[in-house]
Amino acid sequence: MSFVKVWIHAVWCTKNHAPLLNQQLRPTVFHHIRENAKSKGILVDFINGYHDHVHVLIGLNAEMSLSKTIQMLKGESANWINKSQLLSTHFSWAIEYFATSVSESQIDQVRNYIKRQEQHHAKVTFTEEYSRFLELLNEKGQG
Repeated sequence: MSFVKVWIHAVWCTKNHAPLLNQQLRPTVFHHIRENAKSKGILVDFINGYHDHVHVLIGLNAEMSLSKTIQMLKGESANWINKSQLLSTHFSWAIEYFATSVSESQIDQVRNYIKRQEQHHAKVTFTEEYSRFLELLNEKGQG
């Protein structure tokens, strides 16, 4: 029997980076994403975010494709937010997302990074952070 676990750090934003995920809404949305994922056999190890984006540490197994997993999490959660009328405006995620594999030895560091999103984004915008990350990947020849 095969054993496969691939750790993925995924990030996706609200459409147009709209700051719709306020401090009161985030725990509700993140709890729902985790529970929905669990019901579909998707391991959401850690989830957090800020006003306009979400970070998720996901464990994929041999039957899961990354794109399908992200599509299920994003699509269902946006539908649920709108159906539940959690906001006075229509909610959408941006089409794009970012995902990178995470080494087993780096899991605790990634969890800690995801946990500290509010403190982190008090100093650095999402756009700045994303640009720095892409620069780092290009320097290492991975971009």
